[in-house]
Amino acid sequence: METVSENKCFGGVQGVYRHKSTVTNCDMTFGLFLPEEAKDGPVPLLWFLSGLTCTHENAMTKAGAQAWCAEQGIAIVFPDTSPRGDDVADDENYDLGKGAGFYVNATQDPWAPHYQMWDYIAEELPAFLGANFSVDLERQAISGHSMGGHGALTLAMNLPGRFRSVSAFAPICNPTASDWGRKQLTAYLGADEAAWAKHDASLMMRDTGFDGPVLVDTGTADQFYELLRPEALSQAVAERRQQATLRLQPGYDHSYFFISTFMEEHVSFHAEALYRD
Repeated sequence: METVSENKCFGGVQGVYRHKSTVTNCDMTFGLFLPEEAKDGPVPLLWFLSGLTCTHENAMTKAGAQAWCAEQGIAIVFPDTSPRGDDVADDENYDLGKGAGFYVNATQDPWAPHYQMWDYIAEELPAFLGANFSVDLERQAISGHSMGGHGALTLAMNLPGRFRSVSAFAPICNPTASDWGRKQLTAYLGADEAAWAKHDASLMMRDTGFDGPVLVDTGTADQFYELLRPEALSQAVAERRQQATLRLQPGYDHSYFFISTFMEEHVSFHAEALYRD
C-alpha cells in the first residue's frame, strides 16, 4: 500500500491510499477518513460510492461528510468509480469506461479484464480495509450519489447482512427501463437481460428488499430526473412494504451543493443503525 497523503481533519485523519488490486488488475486509489476514536480501536465504517465522471476525490472534498462522521465517531471510505491506467479500456462518452464502472463485474470485451467493480467493492476493498485500518467490518453502512446511489442500493440488497443501513442521493433507480441505462448494462454485461436484474434497484427492491432502514433523497430540479426514475423505486417500496424514507427535495439539483446540504442527515441516519445493538 502506498500512502498518497494524510491530513489532520476534524480531530481525525483524512488519508488517500493506493494499492494493487488483483480484482481490477490495476492500481486503485481510495480516500479514507478515520475519526479520532480510531486510535483506540475499530470504528464503524460508512461507504460512499460516487457517480459518473468522479474519482475518489469528488465526494471526499465536496460532500462535507468528515465533520459529521467525526461527530459520530464513524470512518468513511471514498472508493474510485472505475479501474484506472493506460491499459484500461475507455470510451469517449462520459457514461462508459473510466469514471463509469457502474459497480458491476463486466463480462464483455473490452471491459472484462479490468472492470470488476462489484467484486472490488463487495470483497477486495473491505478485506483490505479490515486488514490495514482500524475499522469494524461488523458495523457497516453504505451510501452513494447517482451511479453510486445505484451501486449502494444494489450492493445492499444483494449482500444481506452486510450493511445495517443504506442511503442514496439521486440514485439511478431503474436502469433496465430506460434506453440510456440499457446502453451501459448491454456494454458491460451483454444482451442477456437476466444478468441485469441484480443491478436494478427497483427490481431488487420488488424481489428482495433490504433488511434495514433506507433513506433516499432526490432533488425536484435534478437535470437528470427522467433518467433516474425515482418513481419506479417508490412504487417498488410500496409494493414490498419496505421500511424506507423517500424524499423529493424542492428546488435541488444533481450537484454536490445538494449532497452537502443533506449529508448531516444521512450520516446521522446511518449512525443510528450502526450503533444499534
